[in-house]
Amino acid sequence: MGDFDRYARLTASLDAPYAVIDLDAFRRNADDLVRRAAGTPIRIASKSVRCRALIAAALERPGFHGVMSYALPEALWLARNGVDDILLGYPTTHRTALRELSEDAEAAARITLMIDSPEHLGYIKATATGSARIQVCLDVDASLRVFGQHLGVRRSPLRTPADVAALARTVTADDAFELAGVMFYEAQIAGLPDTSPAVRWIKRRSAAELADRRGAVVDAVKQVGALRIVNSGGTGSLEISSADPVVTEVTAGSGLYGPTLFDKYDVFQPAHAMAYALDVVRRPAPRIATLFGGGYVASGPAKKSRLPLPASPAGLKLLGTEGAGEVQTPVQGQSADRLNLGDRVWMRYAKAGEMLERFDVVHAIDGEQLTSLVTYRGEGKNFG
Repeated sequence: MGDFDRYARLTASLDAPYAVIDLDAFRRNADDLVRRAAGTPIRIASKSVRCRALIAAALERPGFHGVMSYALPEALWLARNGVDDILLGYPTTHRTALRELSEDAEAAARITLMIDSPEHLGYIKATATGSARIQVCLDVDASLRVFGQHLGVRRSPLRTPADVAALARTVTADDAFELAGVMFYEAQIAGLPDTSPAVRWIKRRSAAELADRRGAVVDAVKQVGALRIVNSGGTGSLEISSADPVVTEVTAGSGLYGPTLFDKYDVFQPAHAMAYALDVVRRPAPRIATLFGGGYVASGPAKKSRLPLPASPAGLKLLGTEGAGEVQTPVQGQSADRLNLGDRVWMRYAKAGEMLERFDVVHAIDGEQLTSLVTYRGEGKNFG
């Protein structure tokens, strides 16, 4: 758990709500990600960080190289601010950004777009107005299909070696494009906490199936052209992805912050590096205290796992009838009776960087030092 007494002491003069990042915990998490990647370079998922200073801090550490961006306008912004290896994690149809990319040879040399169909190539070519050669990576479906079920996220239509190689040939046949790599994101491994024997079985089965298919896909595409990137994995699957010799890099970001979704994994336990503070503004009943704001609900399926959790004082929980609200968040528990108006309650977010869409700065705690780091939002940037 975080050192909430120290956080409260160092931030006592601040008005809530505010966010903090424990830099010592951040660095420990970064070191643990590198340990788990076992020599495979880690590309930082920017959507899970959303603070340029913290992205830069991670990139300065051995074992990290490059950024996986989530939007092309963001990628252009990062490239123009010194990031030199950016892989777009998702396809884009942003017309203005595509035109800018095609007209900026330096940015085009730093940014690789993600595609999964000939239609993407056609769209990019029809939209681009410049002559810069566009680098592309092929997004390959990494889900598990078993017992008639699709287990994983709905991403790419590309799945078989033949499908991927066919698109690779389309890319290499057009001088407007350069084939840079292939990507596999196994969400059913990386994003599932180890909460049951069934989940562990799914992960083992999926890892074995993907290792075979990923190798076959890479072999097929290499018959078409050279690959600079074979990207795979996420914070929850670094060991599995990095163990495959065909993988040239893995991606992680959420593990730097250690949100609640990573509290129940068997093979790793990140430090709780980020939290936010809320003030008590009401005492409506015994064992209940009401906090101002704080209803920062994470993306994904609308269920309890996406809600923030009270972390300090210990023993508090959300009310099932209200949850976390935009302007008030009631918490209950025996320790609520010891809370007074103006007291702080510390909350942990379910995911990672999304939380920083709520804050212009994140207050960085380094030992006994307190500084402020500007977030994407604080720089006036919103790419969602």
